[in-house]
Amino acid sequence: MKITQLITQFLFKSQTNITLPTHVQKSIQQQQLSSEKLISWIQLSIVVTFSILYFASPKTFSADAKFAPVPWALSAYFIFSLLRLFLSYRSHLPDWISFISIIVDITLLVTLIWSFHLQYQQPASFYLKAPTLLYLFIFIALRTLRFEAKFVLTVGIVAALGWFSLLAYALITAQPETITRNYVLYMTSNHILIGGEIDKIISILMVTAILTLAVSRGQRLLEQAVSETAAIKDLSKFFVPEIATTIIQSGQKIKPGYGELRHVAILHCDIRDFTEMTKHSTPEQIIKLLTEYQSKMVKIIREHNGSVDKFIGDGILASFNAIKPNTNYLADAMQAAIEIISENKTWAKERKVANLNPIRVGVSITSGSAILGIVGDASRLEYTVIGDPVNIAVKLDKHCKVENCQALTTEEAFNAAIKQGFQPKITVEKLNARQVEGIIEPVNLVVLER
Repeated sequence: MKITQLITQFLFKSQTNITLPTHVQKSIQQQQLSSEKLISWIQLSIVVTFSILYFASPKTFSADAKFAPVPWALSAYFIFSLLRLFLSYRSHLPDWISFISIIVDITLLVTLIWSFHLQYQQPASFYLKAPTLLYLFIFIALRTLRFEAKFVLTVGIVAALGWFSLLAYALITAQPETITRNYVLYMTSNHILIGGEIDKIISILMVTAILTLAVSRGQRLLEQAVSETAAIKDLSKFFVPEIATTIIQSGQKIKPGYGELRHVAILHCDIRDFTEMTKHSTPEQIIKLLTEYQSKMVKIIREHNGSVDKFIGDGILASFNAIKPNTNYLADAMQAAIEIISENKTWAKERKVANLNPIRVGVSITSGSAILGIVGDASRLEYTVIGDPVNIAVKLDKHCKVENCQALTTEEAFNAAIKQGFQPKITVEKLNARQVEGIIEPVNLVVLER
């Protein structure tokens, strides 16, 4: 009893240890619906192929045979296949229709095989040699297209029972001398070798068992893949895609305390005079502005292989080469800054046309060694970048106001970006030995955009 329960649970219940979210279940269900449509098309293709072969091939039975069941069987199966295809596109096929379809498939095929001895006017043992037996394996394999082991198991059992019924009928109607143990006589006449027929049944069941196990494993992988894809999609709303992917792929390895040192480029971007702007706007207006601003800037950052570390009010802190390795990370960061300013100018014109106050954005870029790590506790984890490049980027962004410019970087970062292939389209302005608030030593700066 316990073994039966384990088999039932293994084959007919969900293969995952957790309850899948509703949207994940819907995604898997959509995959199954597509599989049902594919199965319906293949079934229709099979009956069309059989029909073409039958009507194109020469007939070997007697011309005065009173019974020719093949056209009738093919016609019935063609109508059934069309009906199944129609239903698969109209709505979700419930399991009971799939089970009925399995029974109809095997019943029509077994009936067709059974009719051979009538059509060719031979004893019933005649049909046991028919190569049409192999079509049973086609129907078994067809059910693997839908990742549910219960359908594969069902079609295999029904196929085995179908062949057993053919064997039983042949034995009941056979003369005693027809049963033999001589393999040569069995192969060259209408004699019956019971062991040979049982071997066919065992083969059907063995193939069914193997495919059932394979589909069971495939079902688990499908659920896992769909679940992880949905998780990455959901996490991407809170993390950048690279971080979400890392979280999913790393599993239990991701925990507070993980960290590594990398040479990175840091880009900091914010809205000029944002604090003053909030005093004269409603909360809805501010949130709408931030949403539009972030969507525009983040798109550019990601297009240049950057990863958004965090949003702090109107500030956007992005890193290059921190999460996603990139040999041209500084060149990408510089180009992202140039395009952010360009997008800002276009956006400002659009807001002016709409009778809204234009928005002015400031950008700063630095480079250096920083720590990429995970902070937080077990209930909430967050990827972050820590180090001098981050602190200096924030300070440079504020210094943009002092220099009355929109995009500013260090001379060191600019020269490194040039070596990586960055080619500014306008003449940049170098500012030597500038005193930046919060930085002790004077810094050589480069203005990317006034």
